[in-house]
Amino acid sequence: MYLTSFIHRNELLHIVERWFCGRAEPFDATLLTRIFICDGYALGETLETAIGQVIAKIYDGSFRKVRIRCKGELRDALCRFIGRTDFRMDYLIECYKQNPEYFYYRTPINGSLCIDAGGRLIAAYRIKRPNRIAEKANRRIANWIFRIVQTQARAMARARAKKLDVPFEWLITPKDEMDREFIEAEQSIADSFRQGSIRFDLSSITINDVGGMKILGSNEQLLKLEKALRSDPSIGVGERETFRGNFEALSLILDIPCDREEVCRKFHDSKSWEKYADRGISTSELKKGIEPFMENAEERIKIELILATPEAMVESELGRSIHEERVISQRDFKPYKGYIPMNVEFLLEYLFAVGFSPVVELQDVPIKLWGRYLRDTLAMLVRELFQLPEYDLFC
Repeated sequence: MYLTSFIHRNELLHIVERWFCGRAEPFDATLLTRIFICDGYALGETLETAIGQVIAKIYDGSFRKVRIRCKGELRDALCRFIGRTDFRMDYLIECYKQNPEYFYYRTPINGSLCIDAGGRLIAAYRIKRPNRIAEKANRRIANWIFRIVQTQARAMARARAKKLDVPFEWLITPKDEMDREFIEAEQSIADSFRQGSIRFDLSSITINDVGGMKILGSNEQLLKLEKALRSDPSIGVGERETFRGNFEALSLILDIPCDREEVCRKFHDSKSWEKYADRGISTSELKKGIEPFMENAEERIKIELILATPEAMVESELGRSIHEERVISQRDFKPYKGYIPMNVEFLLEYLFAVGFSPVVELQDVPIKLWGRYLRDTLAMLVRELFQLPEYDLFC
């Protein structure tokens, strides 16, 4: 899991790689806590700065920021502040007003809206929630493992064809034999994790959109913005992806600077240490600032910028491409649903929970990629981290 929106992404990657192989070190919990406090705060402040700089490239005048905690707040604002509408937009907005709960009103989000002086919603930005990061990492790693398993299973079939002295293309394999070879290949991958001999493909575990921004405007404004970003020497414009069909937008991966001195100053001036109580690090230590946490921090991070028209925004939040439906579809239609990718998701959710919990020392990684677990096990382990009682009818 290589999170390019984090300034300690390499340190986090090293912990994740060890945990995937079942090897924890005693102070991993403290390191995770420091990374999530420092990198989460740095990302939030960097997004605060970047959104203003990006908006200024196509909009004049001031705007206000409104913090939101659930998607319903975004959709309420979309209905109130979207500006000019057409028949389709009016229809979707009216449907939403009739039954907001049908539109996944209480989906959690950690973000902010930008409303201009005229009351229009012009932008939004957010930090992806830990469970969504774990889900995305699951999909990426699952695809990577699936390719390895397929390659190994194919090698087994080729060996069988050679043994039978027939061309591989002529080999007809019964389904039960194919299933057996696939299971054996999967077990081989699991053993590679267990022995610590696996070599990770960085491109398969890289996630660039933990931090994200969305800018709304006309097609002319969005074209102007992309040109302005590409001519800005302080910003690197990387991957570009155009979405067509139910969801229409342009995605750009931006490489932007993180002003570490400014981040440290804001942490101190805003008394932000108060937000991180009960994380296992004393308030007295946090009051000293996050300068000690900044050791080995990267100077630049990557974030995703989505460029969309108001029409596309309404469609993506209230219509055919509503985000939660895409999430459900991704969960339901996975090419590889073996126990390893599920364990990856459980393990990463547990890793984030450790970093948010009061635990500062860890002796073992309780979820092994070569084991098998239910989500109930993860829930129990997380409750133990926070010293919460179990939901048992009889104790």
